[in-house]
Amino acid sequence: MMKFEGKTAVVTGGSRGIGRAVCLELAAGGANVVLCYAGNEAAAQETVQAVEALGAKALAVRCDVSGAAQVDALVKSAVEAFGRIDILVNNAGVTRDNLIMRMGEEDFDAVIAANLKGAFLCMKAVSRLMLKQRYGRIVNLSSVVALRGNAGQVNYAASKAGIIGMTKSLAKELASRGVTVNAVAPGFIETDMTAALSESARSAAQGSIPMGRLGAPEDVARAVGFLAGDNAAYITGQVLAVDGGMSM
Repeated sequence: MMKFEGKTAVVTGGSRGIGRAVCLELAAGGANVVLCYAGNEAAAQETVQAVEALGAKALAVRCDVSGAAQVDALVKSAVEAFGRIDILVNNAGVTRDNLIMRMGEEDFDAVIAANLKGAFLCMKAVSRLMLKQRYGRIVNLSSVVALRGNAGQVNYAASKAGIIGMTKSLAKELASRGVTVNAVAPGFIETDMTAALSESARSAAQGSIPMGRLGAPEDVARAVGFLAGDNAAYITGQVLAVDGGMSM
């Protein structure tokens, strides 16, 4: 039996990058996958097709995770399609980088809404289901930036540090009912986000990584897959850095 057979996973921001890699990791283990996406329907459908090619079932739902009504609709769609939700991966996120003197209030609010409030709303929406099932795995995507900071990312660092606080707090609320809540903190990963870096910024980032290379989305997905599986049943409230040693 595959380790996720019979289970249903909801992955936010699942159309590209780390989110897509997570969808494929869970699907390879037998999970049904419900992925939400903000706007790129073509990319979302490509991920659906890739999941189905692995023999799993998939559903793409457009959802702005910063809106409670849309999150409730996402959860309702998942339950209507597959009957339950066993795994939630909060991956959706945005950046609006700038030095604090140039950062507008709207840039701060947008990042907090998508990255932090979005994770809160999704966790709130699935918690009741998981408590009733007496089973659940919640994995939140934080960042190495939450652990060490980064100039020009006050808003992003605040959102990702908040993810860690929420992870530990919710882990204490849900642990007695068989629901675990953990976080993964990626370092510099080869995604659309890092592709936008200048060559000098990319070289500087790579030079700060003891392993000497940027990570791949699959590196993060495998960590998420571990925390979402039953081999991690006695692990909760933890933060696993997947960063090539960057945060040591």
